[in-house]
Amino acid sequence: MRVAVLHAPGQIRIEERERPRPGPREVLVQITAVGVCGSDVHYYEHGRIGPFVVEAPLVLGHESAGRVAELGEGAAKHAVGDRVALEPGIPCGRCRECRAGRYNLCADVRFFATPPVDGAFAEFVAIHEDFAFALPDSLSDEEGALMEPLSVGVWACRKAGVGAGDRVLVTGAGPIGLLAMQCARAFGATEVTVSDVNERRLEVARRTGATHAVTPDDEPGADFDALIECSGHPDAVAAGIRALRPAGVAVLVGMGPGEEGTLPLSVIQGRELWVTGTFRYANTYPAAIALAAAGRVDLRAIISGRFGLDEAEAALRAGREDPTSVKPMVVP
Repeated sequence: MRVAVLHAPGQIRIEERERPRPGPREVLVQITAVGVCGSDVHYYEHGRIGPFVVEAPLVLGHESAGRVAELGEGAAKHAVGDRVALEPGIPCGRCRECRAGRYNLCADVRFFATPPVDGAFAEFVAIHEDFAFALPDSLSDEEGALMEPLSVGVWACRKAGVGAGDRVLVTGAGPIGLLAMQCARAFGATEVTVSDVNERRLEVARRTGATHAVTPDDEPGADFDALIECSGHPDAVAAGIRALRPAGVAVLVGMGPGEEGTLPLSVIQGRELWVTGTFRYANTYPAAIALAAAGRVDLRAIISGRFGLDEAEAALRAGREDPTSVKPMVVP
């Protein structure tokens, strides 16, 4: 099979590798769609994200879907030919966090495209059957691949406790922010304000359900019930927290360039705000698929380009080179 391999920052090579064989309770999936994530771009440009360093050739891509091509021994959840969305993190299932249902915090998780685990910029991958989720006919393979970023939005809204009648502020209108906004509306929020510096992305936000779309220079308002911070920018974090009502919730999703930052502690203490981080998601794929299948979120609206596997490097550069790019898709 062919794979797109990162060998050094800014250097992708198309190579031939042996097709993987599915192990016990695994399925072999022919990959038909892969979304390009900001983390893929970061590895491509810098060769690392925080403590995760690319020290050997790495296949990128973790937002994926495809068709079951082969069953491993004992695999019984899917049939050959089934269309599936892949949850890309396989936890150990034995540690304290896994046993408590917090498997996203498993220290031994094997997550696609996180060194040294290869990802899905490939024609085939093998994965445990429990992490391949059946796609209804109403959803395309590309929409199936986007269950991964949609899951981040679902998880952020769950962490924020978004419910009927809430007012939510989303800072950062990248793919995660746009999907978190749609999730907040689906969860019952009556007002969702999205803030970003990119007017084209704000227009996507308006088209997909945002009640207000503003720039950081605008006044977003105040007394929000929840902040879902998706930009990672320190100023956005501070301004978003200051816009919360007393006892509001701030969920920090975006990752900035540094490992440390500052928070407006007097505001947090004086208003008794809840501030939490998020790390990926857990037990979200069924809800994400149901939301998309019911038409409660519009995944196609964020797809901005399609690239063959041979064009994976162009897909990784699209966000830098094309100001209209939101979510490039690689279609092996």
